[in-house]
Amino acid sequence: MPDASVAQGVPPLDPQVGAAVAAAGERARAVLTPEGLTAWQERDAAARPRPTLERLRDGGRFEVTELHVPRADGVADGGGSADSGEVTLVSARPAGVREPLPLLYYLHGGGMVTGNAWSVLPRLLRTWALPLGLAVVSVEYRLAPRTRFPGAVEDCYAGLSWVFEHADALGVDARRVVVGGKSAGGGLAAALALLVRDRGGPAPAGQLLLSPMLDDRGDTFSSHQLAGHDTWDRTSNATAWQALLGDRYGAADLSPYAAPARATDLSGLPAAYVEVGSAETFRDEAVAYADAIWRAGGDAELHVWPGACHGFDTLAPDAALSQDAQEARTRWLRRVLHR
Repeated sequence: MPDASVAQGVPPLDPQVGAAVAAAGERARAVLTPEGLTAWQERDAAARPRPTLERLRDGGRFEVTELHVPRADGVADGGGSADSGEVTLVSARPAGVREPLPLLYYLHGGGMVTGNAWSVLPRLLRTWALPLGLAVVSVEYRLAPRTRFPGAVEDCYAGLSWVFEHADALGVDARRVVVGGKSAGGGLAAALALLVRDRGGPAPAGQLLLSPMLDDRGDTFSSHQLAGHDTWDRTSNATAWQALLGDRYGAADLSPYAAPARATDLSGLPAAYVEVGSAETFRDEAVAYADAIWRAGGDAELHVWPGACHGFDTLAPDAALSQDAQEARTRWLRRVLHR
């Protein structure tokens, strides 16, 4: 009997990924709506508590510190504060290593409305910091709708600028910095690369864009094709974009620093790794972004993982597909950081 998703014109899930999605049940299929946003944020905060610094240090395997970096972007948060304030960065590196290390400057996912800088670190440290000898800085950017665009990307820019300015004190090799993130974090990483280019700041060596959230318009074929099927579908996506953009949602002249798919010039950007699933809402916007980089004469490596939904490697970390994806990311990081 043919797979039901094939009959409906939807790319089938990888068997191991599909089993994990089925096992997760409603948790994997929940849809974010404007009415349910507050409850969604509360559930996510409970499900992803911030690990303590002591836990992140893992018995002395890592040196972990919190850094507080000034910002002065004039972007008000929900409390009405639009003055200087600070951005929190969580800095981690293998313990006992004194020479300057390459750096992964990481922006967490969560649809711009959830997530935190601490909970992503255990996986980053395990999968990349030790095997590749990397330092990691994870950014606690402000979330929507409490803070609208451009608050989050300005936080990321302030943190990156500070890291470059203090690279020697941090023990970081400023020539080998990659900005990266997953989902909303991948979109922020792409926006940050554009912002750094246009402001003339120190350029990162690469951008790691994992299932990046790039396009606010929701009009790609995959956005419609995967509606009601992907673990993050067009309803959830539209809710998140509305939370981020407020009355700018749907604006014809929206800034590419909000939605990088709006950019008309992708020249002069750092080397990109772009990854997405074939059964994912973001598939077509990610593929189009890699293509636009190539058309502008840039460097992009694109992976479309067959049978992958949004967040497939989180749902099914032991699946062969997830392992292949992790190996591909690691190979690209190693190559870019040692050019």
